[in-house]
Amino acid sequence: MYQDIKQACFEANMQLPKLGLVVFTFGNVSVVDREKGVFAIKPSGVPYESLQADQIVICDFDAKVVEGTFRPSSDTKTHAVLYKHWTEIGSIVHTHSTYATSFAQAQMDIPILGTTHADHLTVDVPCAPPMSDEMIKGDYEYETGFQIMNHFEKKGFSYKEVEMVLLGNHAPFTWGKNAEKAVYNAGVLEAVAQMAYLTCTLNPRVNRLKDTLIEKHYERKHGKSAYYGQGC
Repeated sequence: MYQDIKQACFEANMQLPKLGLVVFTFGNVSVVDREKGVFAIKPSGVPYESLQADQIVICDFDAKVVEGTFRPSSDTKTHAVLYKHWTEIGSIVHTHSTYATSFAQAQMDIPILGTTHADHLTVDVPCAPPMSDEMIKGDYEYETGFQIMNHFEKKGFSYKEVEMVLLGNHAPFTWGKNAEKAVYNAGVLEAVAQMAYLTCTLNPRVNRLKDTLIEKHYERKHGKSAYYGQGC
C-alpha cells in the first residue's frame, strides 16, 4: 500500500551521504502521500550504509506509526507538524551539514552575497532563534515545527518561496514539492552556506548583493519570462 513512498523516501535518504550532507546517522528525509494522509520517514539511528527500503516507517500527520517495525526518526513530530500546516510540501530534509549547521549554531542568517544564492532566493536564508526553555522542556520535536512556522510568519515569508531554514543552535531543514527538490534544496543550502562563510572570511566587510542582481538572477530562473534551462 505504501511501497511507492517508502521507495522514494529510501532513495532520497541515500542521496544525503552521496552529497556529503550527513555523517553517521545525522539526518533524515521524509516523503508525503497527501491522498493517504501519511508520510514515509527514515528509521531512527539506522546507519545509511545498512538502510533498506523495507525499514522505512510510515506515520500519519499526528506522528503516529501506521506501518513499520522500526522506531521512526526522532524528528518525526517536526515533519508531521510541517506537513499538517504547510499543505503543499511534498518532502522534508533535515541534515547537520557542516557549513549550514555552523550558521545555525552561530544563530546567523546566511546573507545573500552572490548570484548562486540569488538563483534560488531573494532573501537571506532565515535562522529561527533558539527555542524557549518552555518549548525545549515540553514536547521538543513537536515545538520545533512551530518554532520554524512562527519565524516564517514573523518574517513574512512564504514556505512555497523560501524552502529552507536554519534553527538556531540546531541545524537546517529544507523542503520541496517532492523528494528530489527537497534534497536539491539541502545541497544548495550547504553550498551557499560554504560560499558565504568563505566570502566573509576573505572580506568581513563584504557588501550584500545589490538588488538589481538579486532580481535578475531570481527572475531569469523563476520569473514569468524565465529563460534558464530547457523549459518544458
